[in-house]
Amino acid sequence: MRVIEHFDKAKETLFSYEIIPPKRGKSVRDILDVVEQLLPYSPPFIDVTSHSAEAAYDELDDGTIIRRMSKKRPGTISICSVIQNRYNIDTVPHLLCRGFTREETEDAMIELNFLGIENVMAIRGDELNYKKPKRADRTKNIYAADLVRQLNDLKQGKYLEDIANSEPIDMSVGVCGYPEKHSEAPNLKTDIMYLKEKVDAGADYISTQMFFENKSFFSFVEACRDAGITVPIIPGVKIIYSKHQLKSIPRNFHVDMPDELVDEIMASPKNAREIGLNWGVKQCRELADAGVPCIHFYILNDAGSVIEVLNKL
Repeated sequence: MRVIEHFDKAKETLFSYEIIPPKRGKSVRDILDVVEQLLPYSPPFIDVTSHSAEAAYDELDDGTIIRRMSKKRPGTISICSVIQNRYNIDTVPHLLCRGFTREETEDAMIELNFLGIENVMAIRGDELNYKKPKRADRTKNIYAADLVRQLNDLKQGKYLEDIANSEPIDMSVGVCGYPEKHSEAPNLKTDIMYLKEKVDAGADYISTQMFFENKSFFSFVEACRDAGITVPIIPGVKIIYSKHQLKSIPRNFHVDMPDELVDEIMASPKNAREIGLNWGVKQCRELADAGVPCIHFYILNDAGSVIEVLNKL
């Protein structure tokens, strides 16, 4: 089932989840254990992040430096297939612009369609730490809006090249929004202008970056509606469980932490997990009372704290 169909059929706020593939060399069992912890809570869909290859440099004994390429977290499509077909939970694989050509994107969409996966999240992706050589016979999407346009073309059966007996690939396409604006945007107004471009290109819904003050989300939704964006907007929530995250989350995700939350954890770091859980419960209750269609939990590698919040809710 498509994500937007889940929204249409729901009679109350849904809870969805985002997980990250295990590092290279790890077993898929690691991520299936997380999924199985979520099964009692009937997840409507699960997002699985994607990661482009990275460059690493090794110095040999003779001083020669060689570059090797590797994907630290491979397997997004295969993980989505296992989750969807083993547990009958819809999955949302993330597709990136950076590190992938339009030809690779089309191949991925054909494979996803073959596997019965009906949803994708279109994302530009982080800056690469290397310059990928560009082949003359390959093209690329620069921005997420470009990727959405390509996916919308596939909905119409328009492939990069003529393919005999080809059929349309009609999937639900999500895009990301930033309640506190994207770190590269000069202001929120400009960021929402670019977001509307993604929606106008064919996106079906918006999933937001994590935030810790609901007023940021509500103001963001109001600004989106004023800009003419009418698709569902679902809030992204991350549960804090340690003092260390007060530094790591703002650094990695470019989000602000409320004074009240920071002050409470700094005053009692041993109780950071309990403080974070209570904050998450408060956030979710307020969002659900406001009638949001879905609350999207950024699990990443910590299902335990999210499950504790779900139990309290």
